[in-house]
Amino acid sequence: MTDQLWGGETTKAVDNFPVSGEPIPAPVIHWLGRIKANAARTNGALGLLDRSIAEKIARAGDEIGEGRHDQQFPVDVFQTGSGTSSNMNTNEVIANLAGEDVHRNDHVNMGQSSNDVFPSAVHLAALDQVTNDLIPAMQGLALELDKRAEDFRDVVKAGRTHLMDAVPVTLGQEFGGYASQVRHGLDRVGATLERVGQIPLGGTATGTGLNTHPDFAAGVRQLLEDQSGLTISAPHDPFEAQANRDALVELSAPSRSTPFRSTRSPTTSR
Repeated sequence: MTDQLWGGETTKAVDNFPVSGEPIPAPVIHWLGRIKANAARTNGALGLLDRSIAEKIARAGDEIGEGRHDQQFPVDVFQTGSGTSSNMNTNEVIANLAGEDVHRNDHVNMGQSSNDVFPSAVHLAALDQVTNDLIPAMQGLALELDKRAEDFRDVVKAGRTHLMDAVPVTLGQEFGGYASQVRHGLDRVGATLERVGQIPLGGTATGTGLNTHPDFAAGVRQLLEDQSGLTISAPHDPFEAQANRDALVELSAPSRSTPFRSTRSPTTSR
């Protein structure tokens, strides 16, 4: 195996987008690999792709999904809006891992387009991290704040308003308010996940699904669900799903906001 697994399209993209020096986030790389692996499995099961080629692609995609080839994704995070460069980067790396008889476009990218693969990977990376990292952390924080509210229920202090001392409160009451703020944040984050889990995979270039099997997208979604335990669904409308990233914007606001208002208290911002 050579040190460099990407090909000419990736090299051109590196030259074309010398913007920030930051590659796409590792979770997006991993989900690109998982999508490609399960796309190959689905195409193989549908009889569209030779089973041996499908298995080679799936193994290579799984390796990317496991984070074993993150260094092979050098394209800047600020690139084409559709993620074409990173989609081609993924195709090239998988094709080189899989072997000489595997073509980056005809086989690895079968039934797909940058326009549906890349946003699907971004949505799934966000869904995965929020479901498995952020939400459990917020739940744990709320429980710890509840404990402190109980511990401090008899600790009386001055309330504060307009940067001045006000009427007495207990420290336990303040921490109970913090716990409630975190739980409200949990509700707001959780309310977005159904929409974040809608991915445009199967729409190919424009949303029409041209050049893909009608059962392809459902097959890939099912495999991804089985592997990850996430709730992944078809979009309500494939053209809407490829035209904007409203669900990610909706998720971003409650995920980035701090649950505490006091400048003298710790926050959960990251």
